[in-house]
Amino acid sequence: MINGNALRGLVLMLIVLLVAMVLAANLGAISLSLRALWQAPLSDLIWQVWLDIRLPRVLLAVVIGMALAVSGAVMQGVFRNPLADPGLLGISSGAGLAVALAIILPLALSPPLTLWIPMIAAFIGSLVVTLLIFSFSQLARGNLSRLLLVGIAINALCGAAVGVLSWLSDDQQLRQLSLWGMGSLSQAQWPMLLICLLLILPALLLLQTRARHLNLLQAGEEDAHYMGVDVKRTQHQLLTLSALLVGTAVSVSGVIGFVGLVVPHVMRFCLGSDHRWLLPGSALAGAILLLLADTLARTIVVPAEMPVGLLTSLIGGPWFLWLILRQQRGFE
Repeated sequence: MINGNALRGLVLMLIVLLVAMVLAANLGAISLSLRALWQAPLSDLIWQVWLDIRLPRVLLAVVIGMALAVSGAVMQGVFRNPLADPGLLGISSGAGLAVALAIILPLALSPPLTLWIPMIAAFIGSLVVTLLIFSFSQLARGNLSRLLLVGIAINALCGAAVGVLSWLSDDQQLRQLSLWGMGSLSQAQWPMLLICLLLILPALLLLQTRARHLNLLQAGEEDAHYMGVDVKRTQHQLLTLSALLVGTAVSVSGVIGFVGLVVPHVMRFCLGSDHRWLLPGSALAGAILLLLADTLARTIVVPAEMPVGLLTSLIGGPWFLWLILRQQRGFE
């Protein structure tokens, strides 16, 4: 059944995203315009800047924003917990620790493999923590306080481990770890973008095909089972795909927090709780949010650049506090 309001909302967000992509590709230390690009030959400097620097970064921001937002929406659905988020539950930290190990350990690999190793490591780290969180969630029977305490503990342990690795690293590795820990898209390149597309887009499509099962899980595991859902298998599939999204995002952009928390909440207000509309809405809204945040991060202090993770934390921190206060007052 088609939801007319949700469909109009998705179309509107798609138009906003396309406009934002055009604007973001033209903003920066060197201002560009469509007219200047049209008049300049392809060998001109502005075309090199646009094709080799701006366009891959804009597309990477869109893809990473989609991955983080959809993973947050899926985790909130699986855990049936409005505060479930890859960052708060320690999943991003687990992926981050794995990437830190990949940076610090002396691995002599060929150039093609050097692109894959951080992604593989981040996926393994995020998957291990995701399954650990899921096990604790089952034991705690959805208790919000216990789940958040587990996430805090995992964040603390992973943060301490990354701190030890930073202490053991050399100057170049330490700078790489510092920039990666604050979240940045400054390393965007076409090979990296293509790998992200190969991993993230299929995962997003597979999650969309399981939107109906995710809806049925909201009624409870027992009810979902009676409605024909293989609950354990579906949960493991959803969590594995979410871990793939988070791991891929962290491996290329570092830790960018709160996108997976803020965006699904806003989309539930706008589109409702049906995951058939919530997942694509979260993907579009996440892409818009991260694209705007990254554009602001690279233009607000020109010629320097602010880590985009700092901006998303400035947005997400107050939102998280508001959600906690809202729950304590009994509105959830």
